[in-house]
Amino acid sequence: QVQLVESGGGLVQAGGSLRLSCAASGRFFSSYIMGWFRQAPGKEREFVGRINENGGSTLYADPVKGRFTISRDNAKNTVYLQMNSLKPEDTAVYSCAVLIGGSRRYWGQGTQVTVSS
Repeated sequence: QVQLVESGGGLVQAGGSLRLSCAASGRFFSSYIMGWFRQAPGKEREFVGRINENGGSTLYADPVKGRFTISRDNAKNTVYLQMNSLKPEDTAVYSCAVLIGGSRRYWGQGTQVTVSS
C-alpha cells in the first residue's frame, strides 16, 4: 500500500504560477511511474502528465504542454507539478497517482487549484 499526499494548491490569478507537491510513503517510490490528474466540477477526471521512474522522461496532455512541468526527487519520495501561465480552465482538484500498467494503482485525495480571471 502506498499513501500519497498532495499539497501546494490554492487561489491564483490567471497568468500566475503554482507548484504542487506529492509526497509518497514506502520504500519503492523510485520504481514507480508517477502521474498527475485533475478533475474540474462536473467534468471527468483528466490526465495531466506523467514522469518515469528516474525522471528522465515526461509526457504531458496537450492542454498543459509547454506550461506545466513534472519533476521528482526520489531521495524525498516526492513528485512535483510546476504550473505556469495558469488559466481559469486549469481550475480543478489535482491529484497524483502511482501508475502501474498504465492505470492508477494508488492515488491521493488531491489539492484544489483555483485560477481567477
